[in-house]
Amino acid sequence: MKTLDFDNYLRNFGYDERKAMKIQLPELLKLYKEQKVQLIDIRFNEEYAAWKVGIGEHIPLNELPDRLDELDPGKTIVTMCPYYDRAEIARLYLTIKGYHSRYLTDGMLGIASELRGDIARDYMKSL
Repeated sequence: MKTLDFDNYLRNFGYDERKAMKIQLPELLKLYKEQKVQLIDIRFNEEYAAWKVGIGEHIPLNELPDRLDELDPGKTIVTMCPYYDRAEIARLYLTIKGYHSRYLTDGMLGIASELRGDIARDYMKSL
């Protein structure tokens, strides 16, 4: 993996990168099912203990620098949190470190809203 210099990242930031850094729930669920992404829940431990969505792995944002060895460089790393603020911080960090990464724009609250009842049952059976 090739790490990026943050200054150069910013100098080259444009509309293509702005679009590429985001992923919405329908695309995420499709790629997750195809095992093309690694989904990372970057919330604090207390938040994770309070509620989970059932998919993805938990690596808190403040532990991410010390747990990079748990990431699969061959997959797109998708970061998520309840909305997307911390997920975007994690995505930027991972991008600078050389990972292909995106953040979930719908946030975990979007997953909770989408994957409920019959939809959740059917999706989990399809994995």
